[in-house]
Amino acid sequence: MASYIHGAVFGVYPYVALAVLFLGSALRYDRDPYTWRSGSSQLLRRRQLIWGSVLFHLGVLVIFAGHLVGLLTPIQVFDALGISHGAKQLLAIVAGGVAGIAAIIGASLLIHRRFFDPRIRRTSSTSDLLIIVLLWLQLALGLATIPLSLGHLDGHEMVKFMSWAQGIFTFDTAAAGYIADVHPIFKAHLFLGLTILLLFPFTRLVHMLSAPIRYVWRPGYQVVRTRRRPVGNHPVGNHPGASHPAATRPGTR
Repeated sequence: MASYIHGAVFGVYPYVALAVLFLGSALRYDRDPYTWRSGSSQLLRRRQLIWGSVLFHLGVLVIFAGHLVGLLTPIQVFDALGISHGAKQLLAIVAGGVAGIAAIIGASLLIHRRFFDPRIRRTSSTSDLLIIVLLWLQLALGLATIPLSLGHLDGHEMVKFMSWAQGIFTFDTAAAGYIADVHPIFKAHLFLGLTILLLFPFTRLVHMLSAPIRYVWRPGYQVVRTRRRPVGNHPVGNHPGASHPAATRPGTR
């Protein structure tokens, strides 16, 4: 039973998460392009927002790049470059640890700001609150793997994750088996990461796919006041700038 669950979570669930990620993002962009953004509350607690946002985004970008290159680069490439598994493991621990600490400090500032300022919380959606908490938990799990990784400085454990990730993208049916015996914290980290990918299209995280370049040429929208006669006999409001219809219709008295 345990092996069946493991196979479903790490052999099938990755494809479900990736499919929802790509299809959901494409549908949202096509149907609701003006929701493709990160809602702003920068006028409130601006200093805390800047510090939290900078630390969080810089840390996450470093972590994301490290995971992307570290997991999906074929092992043969590192061997050809003369980079040993142990050196790669140590680099991942140091760079990932520094970036993870910066990111979780930033996430903590953002969580405090969003949850404990009544004005900001009222303007926050459920998905806003949920995703920042999940990201904080994911960062915490990632940092919790560092002591475990220090016990495998030969890089053997990292090779398992590389084989799993590359196996998913090459449709290797045995991919889940490569990480069958890793520590539960690693498995929790992988599962939560896949869950975040699954939720990605339904949250503010979608702005990561277009910011900042896409905003340069995305068409904006403008609110204009119509000067056409309103339908029916209802008078136009007396607010400043409103246009008033003639006392009689053309051709009548």
